[in-house]
Amino acid sequence: MKVFVCRKIPAAGLDKITAACEADIWEGDLPPTQDQLAQRVRGVDGIVSLVTDKIDGDIMDTAGKQLKIISQMAVGVDNIDIQAAKARGIKVGNTPGVLTDATADLAFALLLALTRRIVEGVDYVRAGRWKTWGPELLLGPDLRGATLGIIGLGRIGKAVARRAFGFEMRILAHSIDLTPDEAAEVHAQTVDLESLLHESDFVTIHTPYTPETHHLMNRERLQMMKPTGLLINTARGPIVDQKALIEALQNKIIGGAALDVTDPEPIPMNDPLLTMPNVIVVPHIGSASIQTRNRMAEMAAENLIAGLRGEKLPNPVTE
Repeated sequence: MKVFVCRKIPAAGLDKITAACEADIWEGDLPPTQDQLAQRVRGVDGIVSLVTDKIDGDIMDTAGKQLKIISQMAVGVDNIDIQAAKARGIKVGNTPGVLTDATADLAFALLLALTRRIVEGVDYVRAGRWKTWGPELLLGPDLRGATLGIIGLGRIGKAVARRAFGFEMRILAHSIDLTPDEAAEVHAQTVDLESLLHESDFVTIHTPYTPETHHLMNRERLQMMKPTGLLINTARGPIVDQKALIEALQNKIIGGAALDVTDPEPIPMNDPLLTMPNVIVVPHIGSASIQTRNRMAEMAAENLIAGLRGEKLPNPVTE
């Protein structure tokens, strides 16, 4: 069996793959281009993909009819044409659950960094501007008693809610098919999206990226937030209309933003967001803990090997 691994992944998973089959591993730090991807997948039985790899019907056809499995080392699979895979009888697997706490930790870390102005403080010291203690130096809002709005109360959203409860925050949640009882389990109150945006001091996004959530946070919805409101996005970049976000920040419609994901990725170095002191941008590191990435690699390997053997995937997106 031959497989193409679209990037070098942690040894916890890669060793399992190389022990089970003939593996062609992309060694570059940057992902393969579509042309490079097409060249390397010809004749393979399986593909291990990342969120940076566009696996569409053309790539599947280029690989050939023997392609059995696409194993994604991520939870989200919006880079894979799922319908095209189903039509060709190709199984798709992902790595759910394991990155819940790591991503929730980062979302909360970004919230704390934004409210306590950590990055601004580091820059202040490094620029040699720290001359004395100041009673009004780099003040920010408290978390205790503030209202946190969570858009998308799935696994990660619920994990964020549990952390917010520990900080004695009021928690509002908006999610498709979310019941009040389910929200109450994590001390959250269900509300419509408009109410969440109007009432929240901080808004954090944890909904999947779908056609329905594309630019969910557009100009109109950003204007519903408080002028002091802070937006955190650790889900997918295109859920936020980035042009509208820049305008909202420049016009003081909202108070700040922290982004683990952008549109596009990586963010261009001339993007205005990178010049704003009330904005934090980090390079899509939501799942970047050692234990989490090792387990994601293991799960990707397990899905791949099961698919190659014609067995049920441990974590299927399609059957």
